Amino acid sequence: MLECAQLTPAVFMKREILTTSPNKPFISGPVERKSFYEIIDFFAHGPSPAEGMAFRPSDETQERVRYLLDRNAADELTGEEAQELECFGEIEHFVQLVKARARAYIENEI
Repeated sequence: MLECAQLTPAVFMKREILTTSPNKPFISGPVERKSFYEIIDFFAHGPSPAEGMAFRPSDETQERVRYLLDRNAADELTGEEAQELECFGEIEHFVQLVKARARAYIENEI
């Protein structure tokens, strides 16, 4: 099974010049890249534990994951889509770990 870390960067995120404006996210392009960039942007801004707990992917990202899950259930995923879905799974696991740690920080601060 391929892991997200084993994929070549070109599969999802092509190197590109990032915006120099800190207030303007660099989310643009196809939903496959936007989905990953929205998560990168969120964590790059250094969210508080409460903000980390409240994080939810955009509607567009949720729709993309649903689309991939439906195609997977119908056994219609392409190789690239299968890799993308695998990466979403790994990202979901990462976000769950972040939220668990954020919850611990919040509970210990109170």
